[in-house]
Amino acid sequence: MLMVGTDPLEVDRLLTGGELRCPGCAGELRPWGYARWRTLRQPDEQVRRRPRRSCCSGCSVTHVLLPASCLSRRADDVEVIGSALLGKATGLGHRPIAVLVGRPVSTVRGWLRRFGCCAEGVRVLFTGLLHALEPVVGVVAPTGSVFGDALDVLGLAAAAAARLFGPRPVWQFAASASGGLLLGPSPVHPPAANTS
Repeated sequence: MLMVGTDPLEVDRLLTGGELRCPGCAGELRPWGYARWRTLRQPDEQVRRRPRRSCCSGCSVTHVLLPASCLSRRADDVEVIGSALLGKATGLGHRPIAVLVGRPVSTVRGWLRRFGCCAEGVRVLFTGLLHALEPVVGVVAPTGSVFGDALDVLGLAAAAAARLFGPRPVWQFAASASGGLLLGPSPVHPPAANTS
């Protein structure tokens, strides 16, 4: 899996133009059909998408090109999930957050638990990115919880990236920077920089 931009036409242009590189060997990625259809639940609607697949010309490994609006193995848009995480950081419980984002209680509880389990890895990843993007940044003050610390440093890294590369939605930055694994097993290694 490789995180790419959210415009399917631009992704297709980059792929057919040979501008996307394999995260494993840096070989040129070439079109290799499509992945299965997926339904992405956005804040106000559901969208069916079929992400592109690619095959590396160097190592022959195939990759699904996942838009930065998605997270790996999640049916909801990263903005929806991000809103739930911010709700938790402000002290809300999973039931009020579920009402706020319009998702089932069990789904929201699952997101919050999963992020709680990987929050330290997320904090480490985004602290490293923050210092790479803004080497003179000072010490980030703790918030009192690993959950809050992870979200705080994620926001600071997103702001530093926006200052350097231009504006981009914070949660799309987070999805790309974590390789789609913001709620995954261990987003502790920055992925290759193919986040157009």
